[in-house]
Amino acid sequence: MIRIYTQKEQGEEWLRRYRGCLPVFACVLGFTETGLIPGISAAGRTPEDRKYTACADAEFLYYGPEHKAQYPLPPLAAGASPVLISRAVFESLKIPVHLFNAGLPQPPAVPVIDLGGAPAKCLSGGAAMEITTVHHLFEQGLLWGERLATNIQQGYLIIGECVVGGTTTALAILTGLGIDAAGKVNSSHPVCNHTQKWALVQTGLEKINFQSQIQNSVDPLELVAAVGDPMQVVVAGMAIAASRSCGVMLAGGTQMLAVYALMSAIAQAYALSWQPEAIVVGTTRWVAEDPTGATVDLALNLGKTSLTESGRTPPLLATHLSFADSRYPQLRAYEQGFVKEGIGAGAACIAAHLSQHWQQHQLLAAIEAQFERLSTALNQS
Repeated sequence: MIRIYTQKEQGEEWLRRYRGCLPVFACVLGFTETGLIPGISAAGRTPEDRKYTACADAEFLYYGPEHKAQYPLPPLAAGASPVLISRAVFESLKIPVHLFNAGLPQPPAVPVIDLGGAPAKCLSGGAAMEITTVHHLFEQGLLWGERLATNIQQGYLIIGECVVGGTTTALAILTGLGIDAAGKVNSSHPVCNHTQKWALVQTGLEKINFQSQIQNSVDPLELVAAVGDPMQVVVAGMAIAASRSCGVMLAGGTQMLAVYALMSAIAQAYALSWQPEAIVVGTTRWVAEDPTGATVDLALNLGKTSLTESGRTPPLLATHLSFADSRYPQLRAYEQGFVKEGIGAGAACIAAHLSQHWQQHQLLAAIEAQFERLSTALNQS
């Protein structure tokens, strides 16, 4: 049920250590205006829908399908939101969920810890966020990472995200750190829109005279301020701090590989202690084996630049959950390359297997039950 794609020994050691343990889930919500560009993301049919995707996912994750949502799940071009997967597992296993607002255009209608951030502007401008906001969010990440880890005796912390357009800001951060990432990232589209993403990233990096900077080593926090999003720096801080005392699973694909690279660069640039061997990246098979991306190559490239040497390459794990036999076309759409991952979906399935030894049939049954309940609730309203 769990496959290890990189750093096999370290990944196996991590899985052995946390078998039978229940995690705590922290989900960091953020926003970048990059996500409003037509065609950039399939996480919401229109740019207007995508403004509310993070709020809708947070609300569903917290309250479940029967709750009358202030922000209903947005219509997708195809498929169903990955939050169905996360909710199915966290509800069944009673995994504690903490939601953080790193910078959304409007507050979500759920109990959320507000970190005092702000939404990012489009990365193509090369001035996505104020540097003071980035420093503040990083400090908040360190603080909450330590706080959450203090209450975890034997288990581990899963850190997930919801940022529409986040694979494009991830590409910008990876490229800015000197990592060969062009054509390797994933997207919510069945065929990744690499050309569109790369054009935006090049425009943003040119605005900060990036080529001249890379030789002089780039300040990773300034890079986030230029072309990043508010989630990235919060998760980086959280994971650095938590890794000192417990296991950490970064939940996602491209975006969490970018966060891992960012952590390595920040720890190096600011001489911060962290435990890279405590950290794994956990995602879905749809991301790890995405034929229109190159997630494994990307993971292997992380340690190849002097800016990220301290972290080398993280173990990349994926759940082998399949929707090929699902009764619902919205779930079968995942097998055609729609949606793929989000809100910690892959990590949730890995956690279910690790703690309760759930297999494919148990996962599928729990996820289909969520889908049925959501359909029933929608029909009744």
